[in-house]
Amino acid sequence: MNYCKNMQNKILKPVLILFVLAYFFLMFGNSILSLTNPDEVFYTQAAKEMSQKNSWMTPYLFGQPQFEKPILLYWLMRLSFMVFGITSFSARFFPALFAILGVIAVYLLARIAFKNEQKAFLAGLVSMSYGLYIGLARSVFTDMIFSVLILFSLVSFFWAYSEKKYRRLGICLFFIFSGLAVLAKGPLGFLIPFAVIFIFLLLRRDIKYFFCADFFLGGVVFLAISLPWYILMVKKYGSVFTYEFFYNDHWRRLIEAEHSSNDTWYFYPASMIGCMFPWSVYVLGSLAYLFLRLKRDASILHLFLAAWIIAVLLIFQFAHSKLVSYIFPLFPALAIITADFLCDFSQAKNKRPIRTASLITCFILFCIPAGLLVSSRIFSAYIPSKAPLYFLALLLLGLAGSFLIFSLKDKFIKSTYTLMLVIPVIMLFVPFVAQDAEPYISSKAACDYLLENYDVKGTILCSKFFARGVKYYTGREVAVIDINGRNFFSPHPIPFFSTMEEVKVFLRGQGPVYGVLKKSALVRIKELPEEEFSYRVLKLIGDEYLVKIEAKKR
Repeated sequence: MNYCKNMQNKILKPVLILFVLAYFFLMFGNSILSLTNPDEVFYTQAAKEMSQKNSWMTPYLFGQPQFEKPILLYWLMRLSFMVFGITSFSARFFPALFAILGVIAVYLLARIAFKNEQKAFLAGLVSMSYGLYIGLARSVFTDMIFSVLILFSLVSFFWAYSEKKYRRLGICLFFIFSGLAVLAKGPLGFLIPFAVIFIFLLLRRDIKYFFCADFFLGGVVFLAISLPWYILMVKKYGSVFTYEFFYNDHWRRLIEAEHSSNDTWYFYPASMIGCMFPWSVYVLGSLAYLFLRLKRDASILHLFLAAWIIAVLLIFQFAHSKLVSYIFPLFPALAIITADFLCDFSQAKNKRPIRTASLITCFILFCIPAGLLVSSRIFSAYIPSKAPLYFLALLLLGLAGSFLIFSLKDKFIKSTYTLMLVIPVIMLFVPFVAQDAEPYISSKAACDYLLENYDVKGTILCSKFFARGVKYYTGREVAVIDINGRNFFSPHPIPFFSTMEEVKVFLRGQGPVYGVLKKSALVRIKELPEEEFSYRVLKLIGDEYLVKIEAKKR
């Protein structure tokens, strides 16, 4: 009894510390910036319209059902709206909360597997402090919630596999979290965790583990959680739902690149390293270390982590649509192998690998403040006050110096505590630049100005990038001008003008039309014949030109 109590206390203290740190790293200050274009406003507007229509099952956008993503994120956002109101903080609340819980899950997995408190705690610190994790935790996307559910499912499976007395509970939890992941992002919520455990059991030559009563029971639970919403949507909307969700947003992304510049063989390997900054160099070393462990003395966890990374890369590498967030589910594995590498080589006789990685990292850290100072001169027009930037450069220089001192003294664990502060220190700069930066990333300021100073009626003409934000912040109907451009990957039920003739027809049928336009769209508006149309630039806010266009009366 005392032993169990002591174990609980040993786990509770580090969990509490990680939770508090993760709150400040991942949630604190989430309302400083308004919701950004084009994706945060997309998800928030959909949840907002669901609230307005009192719909819990059908997501809406621009007044019509939309099926780009499943229902779970919208459920969570609606709950958040009910508690906090419709704000940027409430929209970002659940991604941040899941991110905090994900840090705890990484810690628990590492502790279960390594039986080493230092490694487990360091894995938690690494997982909360790299750039991509902090960025997605503070943004309204499905990816954080989806990836953390995948993480929960894989932690549950590993717990079931390594602790036989908890097998039934662990397998049941694996299926519960996988089912919720299907509600978060679709079939990938099934494919990713099952691919991971299949490859793992294949490496372990233990495929028979699949064929047990616990898996059958778990499968029933999985179907009960994941299928009802999809069945309801198919029954209610038929081919409209199946075409948009399964073909356009899944199959089409396999065969067609939404962002053609990303469709290269090296995009995901490079993203794995770059998005783990400031741990990037250590990640390279940890991947090499993992490979050596697999060849020599791989533990169950090393096989599991290798299967985890391989499965996710195999699933996404050959799809033509590539985004960093697609492979986000493998990043917890990178955090754990990085902690393994740091701890093992900090205590090894041969410290050359960690010394080399630390010196390269140190060079990068010293380059950052230098880069900030150079950038302050190049982009001086966008930085009204340079004092905060100089202060940030000084802080980063101090971190780099501390990191160098610890590394030269071979105090590598202490140096990691310094390294984990790099991104949070950079984030301290956000409140000082928010007012100047926000007009370039959000349409809130432009929309507020337009509504406060003009009697805006009818449809607002927008550049494609601004359409969702203008709809969210004004509540007005919108139309898109994108001459010779392509429609949204998933077309929205709004007018989309890709030729000037279409724009002219639209303008002739309206009264005064207000626009929120990029410079390229404004150039095309200037091409309208003067004898038929007049326009006036009302204000430039960030990179958004507010204009008023009128068809002249004949």
